Amino acid sequence: MPQTARPATGLIVMLHGWGANAQDLVPIAPLTNLPDYQFIFPEAPFPHPYTFSGKMWYDLESEDHQGLTESREYLRDWLQRLEAQTQIPLERTILSGFSQGGAMTLDVGLDLPLAGLVCFSGYLHPTDRPVGIPYPPVLLLHGGQDTVVPLRAAEQAYHVLQSWGVPVEYETYPTMGHEIQPPLLEKMHHFVQTLPAFAAS
Repeated sequence: MPQTARPATGLIVMLHGWGANAQDLVPIAPLTNLPDYQFIFPEAPFPHPYTFSGKMWYDLESEDHQGLTESREYLRDWLQRLEAQTQIPLERTILSGFSQGGAMTLDVGLDLPLAGLVCFSGYLHPTDRPVGIPYPPVLLLHGGQDTVVPLRAAEQAYHVLQSWGVPVEYETYPTMGHEIQPPLLEKMHHFVQTLPAFAAS
């Protein structure tokens, strides 16, 4: 979290991927070059089946994504309680995530009045949503060499989000795999700085 003499400009929540934990994304926060924003790293509620210290938002190996409903409700309630803890409203909060955390970002974030969503190497859960209602701006970033979440998953998410009327930016990185490299964080920095909620800050 930034230690500044004035209140944080906004809040950035980062959701880790399948098998990681709340500490996984902490080292990349300074690389976003957003020192006036407060960062929070929640941990998924379910233990990972193969990693002692790892967590998961839901079971990727089950056909019905066991645990997704519970994590969806948990995250939604947790985000709505954040304002009381941080004094930063949802309207000045960015939800972001990597891989399964990116999928949870899109799943939960589209239902809330957030400042914006950032999805790293993620995907979209199958669902239907209303067309033409206000949605937060979305940034999709994906590596062209991703062998864990194929590029076609990001392309599909982009087209579906467009069809719902979501304001979405989509950028791919041809030589990048399933990872978060500095160019993605530079893009995130620019996206956050130009969001309507912060453009006048």
